[in-house]
Amino acid sequence: MAAEPFTAVILAGGRGERFWPLSRSDRPKQFLRLLPGGKSLIEATAERLLPLTGWGRMLVSTSERLVPLIREHLPDLPEGNLIVEPKPRDTAPAVAWAALEVARRFGEDQVVGFFPADHYVEDASAFHQTVGAAAAFARREVAIVTLGIAPSYPATGFGYIEQGPEVADGVHRVNRFVEKPDREAARRYLALGKFFWNAGIFIARPAVLLAELNLRAPEILVPLREHGLAAYPALPKTSFDYAVMERTNKAYVVPARFGWDDLGDWTALERLLRENGKNVGLARHVGPDTEGRLSTPLPRMKSSSPLG
Repeated sequence: MAAEPFTAVILAGGRGERFWPLSRSDRPKQFLRLLPGGKSLIEATAERLLPLTGWGRMLVSTSERLVPLIREHLPDLPEGNLIVEPKPRDTAPAVAWAALEVARRFGEDQVVGFFPADHYVEDASAFHQTVGAAAAFARREVAIVTLGIAPSYPATGFGYIEQGPEVADGVHRVNRFVEKPDREAARRYLALGKFFWNAGIFIARPAVLLAELNLRAPEILVPLREHGLAAYPALPKTSFDYAVMERTNKAYVVPARFGWDDLGDWTALERLLRENGKNVGLARHVGPDTEGRLSTPLPRMKSSSPLG
């Protein structure tokens, strides 16, 4: 990775619904400090990416209302590296605009990765190796490479990726993307061993991204190219997965070699904090007749608190 330039775009929008009442529309979950270590999720994401990009090649895509929080949590991010959406339109317009911006700054053949701001990753070194493998393939091929997480239980809250044939060392074609399944289908995917959770991380050259957007979602890319951000409020609200990844024949997957969770709700947080069957407390409380309690009090919500 060090020998070749790599750019990262952190997708940092959000509606603040997942960890209500701690997260709100003006403070989505990436700004909460819920895990051991004291960092917010967006701080941890930036810290993970920094060895790959430095601050100069790290961009953050967000909405105008969240700019002050980005500044608070990432004070070293260069001012010009914030990509501010006039109106939230989901990830397809965000990726399209960011791809145009990366192409303008660094060229259409410089590899860029898109990373959600609010995910948990257990092993930074393994994360770097996996991203490096995906970036190397995207650098030499016409490909959009996603990272697949080996499922550890039959989750119904994640989308899935079906792995196809191997085309390079550790890189497979994507057979198909599957929307969030019911419990029976999730159990079947787990048993088959060729399905991965879709982490929403993808890596490609801007030239490839823009060509696929132009082919699969011209209603998004063409107005942005012609009118810039002035076109943004009228763009369709849709995800990049739906607009491009589920339709393209350029999708590949690299199985991830790191622990991962998207922390979609309080249950996911309990799953990460629970050790050896312990009880988990995330508030000031009294737990009668309990043993092996792991208790993490949550401070009051204010900007100076550990909640960030």
